[in-house]
Amino acid sequence: MEIIIRSVKHNDLDEIINIEKKCFSLPWLKNSFEKELLNQLAYYECAELNGKVIGYMGMWKVIDEGHITNVAVLPEYRNMGVASLLIEKMIQVCICSEINTMTLEVRESNKTAIKLYEKYGFEAVGIRPKYYQKPLENAVIMWKKIE
Repeated sequence: MEIIIRSVKHNDLDEIINIEKKCFSLPWLKNSFEKELLNQLAYYECAELNGKVIGYMGMWKVIDEGHITNVAVLPEYRNMGVASLLIEKMIQVCICSEINTMTLEVRESNKTAIKLYEKYGFEAVGIRPKYYQKPLENAVIMWKKIE
């Protein structure tokens, strides 16, 4: 089983929308991703297994910071290291793009994701009250220094 990490292409968007619908209560729309692929300051990587997109990750470059927009893996492919591969690739993108720090928000209840981010050196630095909808929930703000 070889998982390939590569840049998202326009013809991946239907599969990415499927992942969005399975992973998030308020999924992004296809036209949002179409705009992201045209954004020179956005990076989108996907994980492919046997020709199928099974996960993806997005990040915006804001001056010298990388703001992670989404990390999502199809439920049936979780706990296989897919999210780790995506995060490792995005850290390499940061190094090559003169990005010095990375930041993200994560649901306070998503202990699995928080633990994964901590494994890669992200630290919780604050809370955004009522940041998430459906269900209403606080976000943990996490930052990582790129070294």
